Amino acid sequence: MTERHTDGRIARGERTRDAIVEAHAGLLREGVLKPTAKVIAERAGVSLRTLWLNFKDLETLLEATTAYWLDADAALRQPIDPDVPLSERIDAFCQQRAVRLEHLAPAARSAVLGEPFSSALAAARRELIDRLRRDLLDTFGAELAVEGGADGALCLGLMAATSGMTWSFARDDLGRDVADARAIMRDTVTRLLRA
Repeated sequence: MTERHTDGRIARGERTRDAIVEAHAGLLREGVLKPTAKVIAERAGVSLRTLWLNFKDLETLLEATTAYWLDADAALRQPIDPDVPLSERIDAFCQQRAVRLEHLAPAARSAVLGEPFSSALAAARRELIDRLRRDLLDTFGAELAVEGGADGALCLGLMAATSGMTWSFARDDLGRDVADARAIMRDTVTRLLRA
């Protein structure tokens, strides 16, 4: 077999895996929180056998799908200058955080159902928590340094106020729109940092 044929086969396999992951993500965006392998395969335009040839089990598919969401979240992250005034940093942080949380919301809703049974989903949650802590330290490092740093009460309070669970509570449980949920976040972050 020539190298060109091998390269073509590899590229086709990558396109198939990408189509499966994108189909899975698309179903989550539409509110299908626990799509079956059959539904994912149909959406991707592949057979169920092809899905399982590309992903040996559900956990492997979840690993690929969580990587997709984590990559998309990373692409939305923009550094915030820690030297601008506090009110500007709060505005920028809450604006960006709202965009990222809203983007991740479909995956987060689905992950709640499967996380107790999936190491891939649990690892993705830990990664998102670590990212939030780093973002807070990058943006509000000066304020956090005098209040115990990364493990201080202020940092932990800010993490709780800007977490995906708090965002879900405002959006899903309280029925607030994005602008209201962002305003609640901004007010809470401002109160914590100015206390």
